[in-house]
Amino acid sequence: MAEENKSRNFIEEIIDADNESGKYGGEVYTRFPPEPNGYLHVGHAKSICLNFGTAAKYGGRCNLRYDDTNPGKEDMEYVKSIEEDVKWLGFSWTKRCWASEYFDMMYGYAMTLIKKGKAYVDDLSADEIREYRGTLTEPGRESAARSRTVEENVALFEEMKAGKYADGEKVLRAKIDMASPNMNMRDPVLYRISHAEHHNTGNKWCIYPMYDFAHPVEDAIEGITHSLCTLEFEDHRPLYDWVLREIGAWDTPPQQIEFARLDLTDTVTSKRKLKALVDDGFVEGWDDPRMPTIAGMRRRGFTPEAIRNFCDEIGIAKANSLVDIAELEHFVRDDLSLKTESRHVVVDPIKIIITNYPEGQIEQIAVENNRNVPEMGSRTVPFSRELYIDGEDFMEVPAKKYFRMFPGNEVRLKGAYFVTCTEVVKNEDGSIKELHCTYDPATKGGDSPDGRKVKGTIHFVEATTAVKIRIRNYEHLYVTDETGEQVLNENSVSETFGFAEPSLGEAEPGERFQFFRHGYYIADSKLTTETDKVFNRIVELKSSWKPAK
Repeated sequence: MAEENKSRNFIEEIIDADNESGKYGGEVYTRFPPEPNGYLHVGHAKSICLNFGTAAKYGGRCNLRYDDTNPGKEDMEYVKSIEEDVKWLGFSWTKRCWASEYFDMMYGYAMTLIKKGKAYVDDLSADEIREYRGTLTEPGRESAARSRTVEENVALFEEMKAGKYADGEKVLRAKIDMASPNMNMRDPVLYRISHAEHHNTGNKWCIYPMYDFAHPVEDAIEGITHSLCTLEFEDHRPLYDWVLREIGAWDTPPQQIEFARLDLTDTVTSKRKLKALVDDGFVEGWDDPRMPTIAGMRRRGFTPEAIRNFCDEIGIAKANSLVDIAELEHFVRDDLSLKTESRHVVVDPIKIIITNYPEGQIEQIAVENNRNVPEMGSRTVPFSRELYIDGEDFMEVPAKKYFRMFPGNEVRLKGAYFVTCTEVVKNEDGSIKELHCTYDPATKGGDSPDGRKVKGTIHFVEATTAVKIRIRNYEHLYVTDETGEQVLNENSVSETFGFAEPSLGEAEPGERFQFFRHGYYIADSKLTTETDKVFNRIVELKSSWKPAK
């Protein structure tokens, strides 16, 4: 029995009622059934969290099942990526199953339907079947093949299996009701011919079950109790139930329950569209950090904890809705704020020379690793006569309320000293070559013994030990144009360089940091080497999303 939970979702209410009635003997058995025809995306993450999380909450089981019934579009590369994604999100499956393991049983169950007069072999083409199906306001027309005898259908289906017919020449259809108000019940196709080699079964089969037939049969064979599907399958539920009822092999068949899919702003969650981005070369691959795939989010630096927390927060609903992608980024930011150490990195660097600081001297300045988590301790960064500061931290002619460095203004170098810009040295073309400053030795640690205050605090990187790094900043993959349509963002990635404190020269692929005042970054898992440090921006420091009150 589930633990008492005041915020139960409607799926848990159904499960609780089933457990109270003893419908499945108190058992909860779910499954996550991806088709291995692409990489999983953030929408699948919601389904993973729901299926595995629900089973765990009730002390039940959850299978990982590959719906490998379409060999022409499937690849073992996708199988590997799916398993990596599920494990990375923190889940483990009870059994790893393949739809192809059940092909013999499915064929037998299809024969059961034929012999009961509930299925027939049809000669219509795919276009003709669509034409005969009718419309939402007009009933469909019956195919002439619908009147074939059981013996004829058995023989034809056996010939289909034996490879006598070409792709598309014949199909097996359920015999239900061509006038049904539900289009899915108008004699749907159960089997098609496809002379394609299968990664598991080789060339044994040239007929393959359609998803609407395979899905309920797979669930029933595995003993699944609650088959959790996204909302687009709601109209398919009568067919799900029909298949199991007409086969009649299970006393208490599984039940399908639909929930709202996850759609995010400024991105897409369509495998077809994501594959097009990969195939067209707009992105580097399925794991491009801009992609909403789980692999892309992992490479971008999102944490599994943040994704799980986000999925918990948005909850399980019965109606589709559009979720602001900023909400997902909010949970990533919240998680990283308690896990990452800060580092000094400057971009668009400007060199400053502290003219009254001893030449040749380098001292170590103590700075906190994470001001929100004192337990993370501190580190030291080098400080000397020559430093780099951020380009945005200096203005020769300051704007109103600009409190950072400008000629004559005193600022605090983070954790170090008060300094004052005394001279701007320029190149022949008028660009800034360097800034000359003086420092107050009495302000070590960033405070003045005489109590004077400064309004600006900026960070720095010591020049002689600075590590040059590559920085990749990402924007959303899609943007909304003036017509309100989502279009590809041609400026979704930009690359620059920066100077970093020495510790980042030792960063390993996958390590995350907060670049002080810039954002959260991760050392890219593919591009970072011992000599070339490449960092992806995970999220900016400030959020545009506000929790509902």
